[in-house]
Amino acid sequence: MAKAEVYNNNILAGYLEKKAPDFYVFTYADSYLANPALPSISLTLPRTQAVHESLVLFSFFTGLLAEGINKDIQCRLLRIDENDDFTRLLKTAGGDTIGAITVREINI
Repeated sequence: MAKAEVYNNNILAGYLEKKAPDFYVFTYADSYLANPALPSISLTLPRTQAVHESLVLFSFFTGLLAEGINKDIQCRLLRIDENDDFTRLLKTAGGDTIGAITVREINI
């Protein structure tokens, strides 16, 4: 359905996909795994070749989202459903974020 690249300090760390309305997948990029000096992006998403799967958007990624009045403003300006955290993540976490992680939408 939708896919994004996940960067850690501007280094491609992996891919986040929404495969179905209630099914999300995160996979580390092979190039990221090949460098043992690079850390996991989150304690809840350890560095492994295994695919991380979830029935809800991973809490690590929801933690990157704005809350309260900022969420309301983003949803209104970008015309995003307030309950669509994945789309909000794609539209708002590609640039100026808190921390080292950015998420950039892949236009397929």
